[in-house]
Amino acid sequence: MAEQFDVIVIGAGPGGYEGAIRAAQLGFKVACIDDASRPDGKPAPGGTCTNVGCIPSKALLQSSENFEQIGHAFAEHGIGVERATMDVGRMLARKAKIVAQSNDGILYLFKKNKITFFHGVGSFVGKTGDAWRVAVAGKNPAELQATHVIVATGSKPRPLPNVAIDNVRVLDNEGALAIPAAPKRLGVVGAGVIGLEMGSVWRRLGAEVTILEALPSLLPAVDTTIAREAQKLFARQGLAIHTGVTIGAIDVGADAVTMNYTDAAGQAIAVSVDQLVVAIGRVPFTAGLGGDTVGLARDERGFITVDGACRTNLPNVWAVGDVVRGPMLAHKASEEGVAVAERIAGQAPHVDFNTIPWVIYTSPEIAWVGRTEQQLKADGVDFRAGQFPFTANGRARAMGDTRGLVKVLADRATDAILGVHVIGPLASELISEGVVAMEFGAASEDIARITHAHPTLSEAVREAALAVDGRTLNL
Repeated sequence: MAEQFDVIVIGAGPGGYEGAIRAAQLGFKVACIDDASRPDGKPAPGGTCTNVGCIPSKALLQSSENFEQIGHAFAEHGIGVERATMDVGRMLARKAKIVAQSNDGILYLFKKNKITFFHGVGSFVGKTGDAWRVAVAGKNPAELQATHVIVATGSKPRPLPNVAIDNVRVLDNEGALAIPAAPKRLGVVGAGVIGLEMGSVWRRLGAEVTILEALPSLLPAVDTTIAREAQKLFARQGLAIHTGVTIGAIDVGADAVTMNYTDAAGQAIAVSVDQLVVAIGRVPFTAGLGGDTVGLARDERGFITVDGACRTNLPNVWAVGDVVRGPMLAHKASEEGVAVAERIAGQAPHVDFNTIPWVIYTSPEIAWVGRTEQQLKADGVDFRAGQFPFTANGRARAMGDTRGLVKVLADRATDAILGVHVIGPLASELISEGVVAMEFGAASEDIARITHAHPTLSEAVREAALAVDGRTLNL
């Protein structure tokens, strides 16, 4: 006999587990299914983000940044440290502890909200009346039934053709987070978020890092002013980034990997590295879902087809997060999961893709919301731009990190904020002011008139807003 629920959520990543929690808060009887496991076999809810993405990468970035600061910045503060060493094993153990704490935190939230968690693979098996039947395959198989199903199965790394990932010599994002010792030479294919963040971690710990990018410029989705500043700063750090390349054969040997490629000038080059990270994006993951069994529609790229409200082609079947269109971001998935739960309850939530923030956790961090200058020009939008460098910010000088700038873009006629772009210290935190401003339809004048505490990094946002009108105070 199938166990009865109101809502079944397949996948316990950010979209799945937050959607499940919100549905439970709204009074529904909820089940959540996820098959991720820790090395000891215990459940590991949280999806890619918690287990092999956002959370563990930030742990390694923080550890490696601390090590870098000891070697290159502490002396300026009068702190002398000689012969600092990095215990990579201990660093990885700290990362694993943080991940496990996050897994346990989600399981606690399930229990707190009376959500029934099933550890296994969830798949559609059919329909009885208005109810969908979902099987759970795993150590404790089960069959569930519910009126509504939310699919939140996430994504997986995009493979590089003819290159096998073994997570020994050739690594995906999971392997890049678990290298047991800093390699002397590390290759990275892909200069996106994962490639830059993982390249930064191991460069700080002593690796000579070579990053190959097929696109003609670094970070083309980022505002050109910010991207140019990033390229300059990354080069200064020692990241060798080559854009406009054509990847050829990847030869994997017993002791090294040889990357054969043609550079932007047409020159054939071969570079040998100890390990290679493949970071060329991600693709939707629907294996084992049983979507074909019930006729769940997908597009030509494998994404589950949904409308603006995350409804699929099947009645009362919804899909959120990386498995559907839109940015592959954990916070986008979370917002969609919550919104779907509220729609099931008859509410009318709204998720605005135009105000979803983006962050790259390099040093300095890069963050943005809204449109870039190149997008506005391409769309024929008449705008004004204001910039302010962290070199002129008192808090940044006191911190010893004056790299980067803030840029605000506003409509010339209405002064409405169209985009906020930051490269600099704690950009990931500063960008929230831009998100809030845009959500409330603020003008650059609004940010310029708001009192910001002194001395703070946030004053750079205000100064950039002032610069839109040509009246910066501290530059």
